[in-house]
Amino acid sequence: MSSDIHALSGAYAVDALDDIERAQFERHLAECEACRAEVRSLREATALLAEAVQQEPPAGLRDRVLAGIDTVRPLPPLTSPASAPLTPVVSSDADALGTPASSEASGSRRTRRRFPALVAAASVAAVLGLGGVVASQPWKDETSQPPSAVDQVLAAPDAESWEQRMDDGAKVTLTRSEKLNRAVVTAEGMPELTDEQVYELWLQHDGRMVPAGVMDGESGTLLLEGDPSTAEAAGITIEPAGGSEEPTTEPIMTFPFEQV
Repeated sequence: MSSDIHALSGAYAVDALDDIERAQFERHLAECEACRAEVRSLREATALLAEAVQQEPPAGLRDRVLAGIDTVRPLPPLTSPASAPLTPVVSSDADALGTPASSEASGSRRTRRRFPALVAAASVAAVLGLGGVVASQPWKDETSQPPSAVDQVLAAPDAESWEQRMDDGAKVTLTRSEKLNRAVVTAEGMPELTDEQVYELWLQHDGRMVPAGVMDGESGTLLLEGDPSTAEAAGITIEPAGGSEEPTTEPIMTFPFEQV
């Protein structure tokens, strides 16, 4: 049990004492008006906490918090003033009889007794200040993902693009980043192929075409395989399903890298 029975008022208010402590504190409570007032205030505070209703946080709360997180300077921790040097106290007859030596000591005890009430009051103020909203804060954005390799190429500072169109309006754009040594092809509205055909991408090295990937459909984005930074050009052919090791048809598009 606590050496300061006044400190048990918070635990008593929320029924957190055992039978022995409760009996002892209730005997004290009958003689201490300060503790009775403190218990009443704590019980009122806990009753208000029970009225909180779980709701969805306001729309845009997370965005506003994250938008300002880089501009808010954390405050330094609160520290207590340096304690004054202790002065020896000469005992008096009053001290010997148990009379407090100064009002400072009794004030300190009152502060200790009021601390649980202040904590409870702060909790209530926080709940009421939020309009009774009790919700987990979405500080962690679990849906965010690092940029993909395709996104990195398209957003690279040295990215260069070349676009070609077919007579039927189909468009193919090749984007290459020499620094990342990656290239991306984006196709829109390519002519439909049979189930036995695919569009295959190629990188040209020393005049030889090297497989760089297969497009499954007539539109989409493909990260090329291989080494585009040392390639001379890129091309697209129509190949049997699954692709080929070497082109079996003439390229329907070529992208000379010296022009990209």
